[in-house]
Amino acid sequence: MPLDLALKWTDVFDIAIALEDKHPTVDIVHSRFTDLWQWVLDLEGFSYKPDNSSEKILEAIQAAWLEERD
Repeated sequence: MPLDLALKWTDVFDIAIALEDKHPTVDIVHSRFTDLWQWVLDLEGFSYKPDNSSEKILEAIQAAWLEERD
């Protein structure tokens, strides 16, 4: 992925789509934020600072992922 298209923490909906593609059977509601955090870091094209995440961002990613699945 080109540098200008790299995912960052604020790309909530793009991250949700990528997570659904990579982890289609995960129980999103009961997943731990520590797991979600690691799954985001492991996404191809994600190249942002791990410490720039927050519980609020992870909640937004989780909500977007649930919406993507529905």
